[in-house]
Amino acid sequence: MNLELLESFGQNFPEESDGTLDCISLALTCSFNKRGTLLAVGCNDGRVVIWDFLTRGIAKILSAHVHPVCSVSWSRNGHQLLSASTDNMISVWDVMTGDCLQRYRFPSPVLNIQFHPRDTQRVLVCPIKHAPVLLNMDGSYKTIPLDEDSDTTIVASFDRRGEYIYTGNAKGKVLVFKTGSLDLQASYKVTTGTSSATAIKSIEFARRGGCFLVNTADRVIRVYDCHEVLMCGKMGEPEPIQKLQDLVNRTPWKKCCFSGDGEYVVGGSSRQHALYIWEKKYGNLVKILHGTRGELLLDVVWHPVRPIIASVSSGVVSVWAQNQVENWSAYAPDFKELDENVEYDERESEFDLEDEDKSVTDNTDAKAIEDEEVDVTNVEPIAAFLSSDEETEDERALLYLPISPDVDEPEEPTWAPTVDPTDEGAQSDSLKRSLSSEQSPKKKKVKTFDINLESAPSDEVHPFLSTRGDGKSKKKPPAPKAGKDKTKKNRYDKQKRKNTTDEYSETD
Repeated sequence: MNLELLESFGQNFPEESDGTLDCISLALTCSFNKRGTLLAVGCNDGRVVIWDFLTRGIAKILSAHVHPVCSVSWSRNGHQLLSASTDNMISVWDVMTGDCLQRYRFPSPVLNIQFHPRDTQRVLVCPIKHAPVLLNMDGSYKTIPLDEDSDTTIVASFDRRGEYIYTGNAKGKVLVFKTGSLDLQASYKVTTGTSSATAIKSIEFARRGGCFLVNTADRVIRVYDCHEVLMCGKMGEPEPIQKLQDLVNRTPWKKCCFSGDGEYVVGGSSRQHALYIWEKKYGNLVKILHGTRGELLLDVVWHPVRPIIASVSSGVVSVWAQNQVENWSAYAPDFKELDENVEYDERESEFDLEDEDKSVTDNTDAKAIEDEEVDVTNVEPIAAFLSSDEETEDERALLYLPISPDVDEPEEPTWAPTVDPTDEGAQSDSLKRSLSSEQSPKKKKVKTFDINLESAPSDEVHPFLSTRGDGKSKKKPPAPKAGKDKTKKNRYDKQKRKNTTDEYSETD
């Protein structure tokens, strides 16, 4: 795919709906791989559906968990996928084979997981009401230190290259730790206009540039510069680059993220299926995308390379993209599209081998261009696929998955049997061989690590499983006692049966 041909000269953000992806079961969360060729969708029945995003077809289905999948994360090369479920389990999957490599059991529900951007042996885990955990694949882990406020409602995220871990708590405090040593490098407090603290809901980093955003409970999205935050040090007061908010409706934000090039910010509303897109440089609102009325948004991700957004609501993944209009004049400036046949006026020298009326010009530049050699053997790497510290693309990256065709009704074999059906001994031997060949090879037992976190709440319920309503407990109606029909439906059915019996007795 040549990205230079896909670059638009106008806006670089989606403008309209471009269809949906139906995973059969209800979708809860989604995540793109590094190049945006595959989309992993976690569902409420414990499955992870991997979509080929170019063909919009299902490439693989992983029966990952028994309970709903609440978070998924890709490794850098795309060969491994991380999934977390509401039953406190985290699984590592081999995407190509579909095998589970390892499992980790936590004592409390897991809210979010994230692969290290450069190291597939480390994972950042955010348990509910507990400090974030830096987990290694061998089962060892380190707990991210808490602030002196000792607030356990914490969100965390790796920075763009995984050198630092940014954490935020419910009192508005942002802490920056070195990933290796977990030493505190910088800290600051997010305050509102009245100098009161506001809870931090999420921290997201841009794939390009050195910016990150903080989604807070005061319904404001603040964009900061990583370099400035580190320069301010501990108890610093860095100023946000932009403050993005909906001043009219005062919309709270469910999920926020950057565009692939880091030039735009999208915020998903918590009240309805609506996406607000701002330009990061100027802070102006450029587009509002409205989904179906009455739907609630669960997750939003932006394609890493192209101006495409995937949003999850009501169990379906909605895709938002630009309206592609064919522009044939881009190939020839004097090209004209005709609605009907037009009589063509031929110029006098149009089909002459040499134009006699042409003015004499210097053709040295044209000859130099013709003599220039064009390299057609070496492939130059595309800048959009590379990080700022990379020169070549990762050749081992998994970009596509082979899809085996689905055969609904396989045809019966037309060849004659090689074994005489009257020979019972030979028939039984062949049957045993066929049964043994059909038996699938025994899968390797998956190793499960128990992560014992100190002071982790074991009686907490995951937010996906908690009942959302007005807060009043709804008691179930008691079951009717035997022999007494107290419900309207039972009385109606009883009266109907009685009337039917009376009709039959009258006809007799």
